[in-house]
Amino acid sequence: MHTTFERTQRIAVLGGGPGGYEAALAAAQLGAEVTLVERAGVGGSAVLTDVVPSKSLIATAEASNAVKEAADLGVQFFARGGDAKAVKPDVAINLQAVNKRLLGLAAQQSEDMRTNLIDAGVRLVQGEGRLDGPNALIVATAKGGTDFDRIDADTLVISTGATPRVLPSAVPDGERILTWTELYALKQVPEHLIVVGSGVTGAEFASAYRALGAKVTLISSREHVLPGEDADAAAVIEKVFKRNGMKVLSKSRADSVVVDGDGVLATLSDGREVRGSHCLMAVGSVPNTADLGLEEAGVQLAESGHIRVNRVARTSMPNIYAAGDCTTFLPLASVASMQGRTAVFHAMGDIVNPPENRNITSNIFTQPEIATVGWTEKEIDEGVVPGIVYKLPLASNPRAKMMGIRDGFVKLFASAGSGAIIGGVIVAPKASELIFPLALAVEHRLTVDQFAEAFPVYPSLTGSLTDAARALHVVR
Repeated sequence: MHTTFERTQRIAVLGGGPGGYEAALAAAQLGAEVTLVERAGVGGSAVLTDVVPSKSLIATAEASNAVKEAADLGVQFFARGGDAKAVKPDVAINLQAVNKRLLGLAAQQSEDMRTNLIDAGVRLVQGEGRLDGPNALIVATAKGGTDFDRIDADTLVISTGATPRVLPSAVPDGERILTWTELYALKQVPEHLIVVGSGVTGAEFASAYRALGAKVTLISSREHVLPGEDADAAAVIEKVFKRNGMKVLSKSRADSVVVDGDGVLATLSDGREVRGSHCLMAVGSVPNTADLGLEEAGVQLAESGHIRVNRVARTSMPNIYAAGDCTTFLPLASVASMQGRTAVFHAMGDIVNPPENRNITSNIFTQPEIATVGWTEKEIDEGVVPGIVYKLPLASNPRAKMMGIRDGFVKLFASAGSGAIIGGVIVAPKASELIFPLALAVEHRLTVDQFAEAFPVYPSLTGSLTDAARALHVVR
């Protein structure tokens, strides 16, 4: 009588960001032998230097704005001066305390994720990793040293993320010229922050630092801020920016940024000069795929250096998967997490439901926020998909009036034939929370009439969603 033993599947994950973390966790839960390699800390840049700290900073900026705008609701703040007369106090921002708090939050989140992995049975290895062919990782466990750890695996998951793009004409020095990962070393709110780049990152930080009291100049090479977003939404954000005192330089390209004395000097392509105390370079990111041994292992890369993956996060090599910002898929933390799980489910033969681009929600954390899901109005206008559009200003919503909300809207897109909800845009405070009902509607192909049958609380901002759906009622 012979007994056969089936060896446990070995999975090695390179990179502990959202994609790598979820891949490792899912693999351990499915019974695999899992090793995760991370050079900085569990959570990766998303937790340590990007999403968690930046959104924490933005939350502080929102609190600052709420105090400043409370007078619109009849709430006034006064202190007693030496003559016993009321004196209106200034809103003060202790940026050093703010940054200490948000970096502490990031560290705590990283530690919580690390604990979850250990509890699930994942082996953690700290160090610089690279592929050694298609079935192993080589890890330098001591920086600059000669100690190496070889990790053999049946399946590899690459989730190494991305880093800020650096231009040779505007090299960050960590003090005056900064990437978004270096902002948290600032001890005071910049007197005048120049932001180069008006995409999502540039717009978010410009919005936050203006709310924190900095003078802000936003340099945009395009005609409008947020050029890749819904045009109506971008127009609202630009209007709010300018109303709040931000200077927006449209169709202006920064040729160079240099440290000049105790400040910075940005020179534009038309010869104009902009002087400030600090400069944030927000000109995109590059994938962390160089010198990882990917091509030697047979993994195909795009010209940009991103790893080519299919819908189940599989690369050109059958046993190698990739997730997150290092891939050709959407660069969102939520997407990275889904890719990580999908990769492991596919590798281990579990049921796989690959993510659909059209069902993915995204959010821009400006003030107000912009949340989107599904097809876009531009695609409808260009005839890519037949649809009808309805836009409802948020100012008409009773709860918005009570809260003093002046800006924003709800926009709903429905199929011209069936009335199925195929997309939407929300511009509002906490739009990131309001978009979820639309995401469910898009995911489950609900019609506008089915969506409108749900009872929103009255009064509520979500009431605008059902109001828009009712306006798109399909007569049968």
